Amino acid sequence: MSSYRDHDAVGLAGLVRTGQTTPEELLTEARKRAAEVEPHINAIVRMIDPPSPHADAPAGGRPFEGVPFLVKDLHQDIAGVPTSSGSRALKDVPAAETSTVAERFVEAGLVVFGRTSSPEFGAKGVTEPHAFGATRNPWDLDHTPGGSSGGSAAAVAAGVVPAAAASDGGGSIRIPASACGLFGLKSSRGLVPHGPAHGESMGGIATDGVVSRSVRDSAALLDVLAGPTDVSPYLPGGLPDGGFAAQLEREPGRLRIGLTSDSAVNADPHPEARAAVRRAADLLSDLGHEVVEVAMPVDDARLAQDFLTAWFVHAAVSVQEAREASGAGESAFEPDTRVMAALGRATSAVDYVRAVDGRHAHVRRLAAFHATYDLLLTPTTATPPPRIGALDVPGPVALAQKLLLTARASGVLRFTPIVEQMIHENLGWVPYTQIANLTGRPAMSVPLHWTPEGLPMGVQLVGALGSDALLLRLAAQLERAAPWWDRRPPL
Repeated sequence: MSSYRDHDAVGLAGLVRTGQTTPEELLTEARKRAAEVEPHINAIVRMIDPPSPHADAPAGGRPFEGVPFLVKDLHQDIAGVPTSSGSRALKDVPAAETSTVAERFVEAGLVVFGRTSSPEFGAKGVTEPHAFGATRNPWDLDHTPGGSSGGSAAAVAAGVVPAAAASDGGGSIRIPASACGLFGLKSSRGLVPHGPAHGESMGGIATDGVVSRSVRDSAALLDVLAGPTDVSPYLPGGLPDGGFAAQLEREPGRLRIGLTSDSAVNADPHPEARAAVRRAADLLSDLGHEVVEVAMPVDDARLAQDFLTAWFVHAAVSVQEAREASGAGESAFEPDTRVMAALGRATSAVDYVRAVDGRHAHVRRLAAFHATYDLLLTPTTATPPPRIGALDVPGPVALAQKLLLTARASGVLRFTPIVEQMIHENLGWVPYTQIANLTGRPAMSVPLHWTPEGLPMGVQLVGALGSDALLLRLAAQLERAAPWWDRRPPL
């Protein structure tokens, strides 16, 4: 084995399989690298003893035997190990059972030795939980790695592991992939199971996956995760013959792609966001694809409202479940979380159902777009990664929050500037990613652009339902045409 960081997860598994290294040697290297970078990036919130597979190894062996791996500290439970969800309330509450995705990672032979940081309940596009402190971007430690899978992305970018578990409820795979110069795919709704405790997360808005340095790692790990269980609420389509990794050997064909940087949430995207999408368009055109400028195909102002309505209700449920599990009081949660939960409790059942029904209008509009265009191309984020603390609530707004929460004036909160402030905080720099979550469509962030200051900015491509294989084929083509593997952060 040469340098540990010179290989992706598929490559490391190959070295183990051919006897060129051992799982023990790889784990030593991963822990050594974690010790080197953790004082700088603060990506791992808990080191754990790797759990062992329960099932016998398949005839061909486990595909990722001996490869070091990290899971996200949100939903990806391992029995007996606390899943804090970025919250002080849950830091010491052990999980009752292992989640389906964590079990599939372990059964694939991955050596899970730690849990990565997430904002409290995954509710922000930055990873700065009060319980653990801010996670920092290896490309520039003054900036965020994004969120909510910011810990995973920072650890991969810093070379602790070649790929790490992530999840995506509003962009939480694609946002940190963009901020950290990685590849990230959010799969089609239902393709990756969520159980066993819950059949789906956020009514199907959220899904699990990975962030990785290579497209083939994401494809091969999707093969590990994809497919229903006995308790899955959906029977997924889009499973290709031979698996997703085999799709990378095929060309995507000539595609018609609609490009837009429009956003009702952020009417003035950063020039580097426009530069990123324009560079991607030029590359796609050079590869023979047709790229056409279009308007945003959905009413994204309404989409943002529908998304946040569901998000606030989910926050209320998350806080209530955490209080029941831990016995914690309201003060155990961050002020922003308490405000979101209060807004969720103040949402009527009628308003929530209307927001859920609103998804179908977005689906129909996006389906009409995909009848003409194979893919939608946008920036992944509207700005480069913000500085640490840049999205903290301003003092006067924080005081108003505190007063209203103390007065238990949840209903009043809905009619104050606080809501507009939270929309700006949560979605202002990431207005493009929620479209795939609400509609259940697959989307990926591809690392094709770096700012003059050296910060990565990805571009997003959104496909029709079940087009995960097409996205991966295109990603592999882009990776060959504009390789990013050798671009490493200075850390």
